[in-house]
Amino acid sequence: MAWNEPGNGGKDPWGNRGNDGPPDLDEVVRNMQQKLGGLFGGKGGTGGGNSSSQGSFGLGLIALIALIVWLLSGIYIVEAPERGVVLRFGQFSTSTMPGPHWHWPYPIEKVEIVNVEEIRNVEVGYRSTGVAGTNSIPSESLMLTKDENIIDLKIAVQYRVQDAGKYLFNVRNPDVVLRQMMESAVRETVGRSKMDFVLTEGRSAIANSTEELLQSMLDAHDAGLVVTSVNMQDVQPPEQVQAAFADVVKAREDEVRQVNQAEAYSNDILPRARGQAFRIVQEAEAYKSQTVAKAEGDASRFTQVVSEYNKAPAITTERLYLDAMESVYSRSQKVMVDVENGGSNVLYLPLDRLRSQSGNPARVNIDDFSYPESTGSSSSTNSTSRDDVRSRGGR
Repeated sequence: MAWNEPGNGGKDPWGNRGNDGPPDLDEVVRNMQQKLGGLFGGKGGTGGGNSSSQGSFGLGLIALIALIVWLLSGIYIVEAPERGVVLRFGQFSTSTMPGPHWHWPYPIEKVEIVNVEEIRNVEVGYRSTGVAGTNSIPSESLMLTKDENIIDLKIAVQYRVQDAGKYLFNVRNPDVVLRQMMESAVRETVGRSKMDFVLTEGRSAIANSTEELLQSMLDAHDAGLVVTSVNMQDVQPPEQVQAAFADVVKAREDEVRQVNQAEAYSNDILPRARGQAFRIVQEAEAYKSQTVAKAEGDASRFTQVVSEYNKAPAITTERLYLDAMESVYSRSQKVMVDVENGGSNVLYLPLDRLRSQSGNPARVNIDDFSYPESTGSSSSTNSTSRDDVRSRGGR
């Protein structure tokens, strides 16, 4: 009921009437203590001593609950790729492995979680801006070589945390320090190499030397970091002279191509020349063997003929004459027919020669043939015979 309704007696919520003056503060506090005691299981009373004991019990219970909550706040869980670093009053205390752990809550102890398996990346000479996009940083990328030439080099290093405690406390801003060490290491490595070596076959060697030098610098500072890889992204002359260097590179490529073509031609022609030389040598050896064998055979045959001649000179002479005439006549194109008893001359037509002619086999030149003169025949007879043959050939 509202305190100003009729029938309330004119009393306010604290039990005072409207004309009694302001409420008593002690009574207000006592009423509140009774209500709190009722909430924590205590019994409300009217005595001052009972109210004081109930208030102390409530405050102790609250303190106990706060202590339990404070102690439970020290529970933490370390994931598999992480390590926990426990700080006691801001000083390194211990490192914890993956799993659930407990530490004294703040402000006594504090835990820093560090991912030791994450591969981190540092870029020197450029910055990645998105998908296949980069921004060049000339202050980092321009480097001086051993032969006092300037090159534009972009390189990236990948690393991870090896010791979480050293990573947090031995070096201030270890990621920034690693970038500076990386730039110093690559400049030192490039400064010990010539420009042609860096631009051509020395890329992998430069990357390996830089990785070794950077790791030694990190170990010297006990930074708790380990380098996993160093990758040479790009290396080229400065933009102002890139056209001239492109011509030089093209000339070198042409030189290599010409050398390769010459070697290919040499590899093709030399085996064939060696094969032809071997074949000529074999043919010469065969000709030598054939000539020697033929000479030996002729010598042996001559020796046999001499032996037979000594036995029968007349017969051997006749045989040699006949063999010689046979050899001579076998290569002759003219045939002579000897007609006895005063007969007329006989014409011999070489049919094999007529067949071998491809132009006009029907035409025969009579003057190409000779006619033997027989004994007892006159010149008129020979003339008549030639005319007769010409008339026959004309048909």
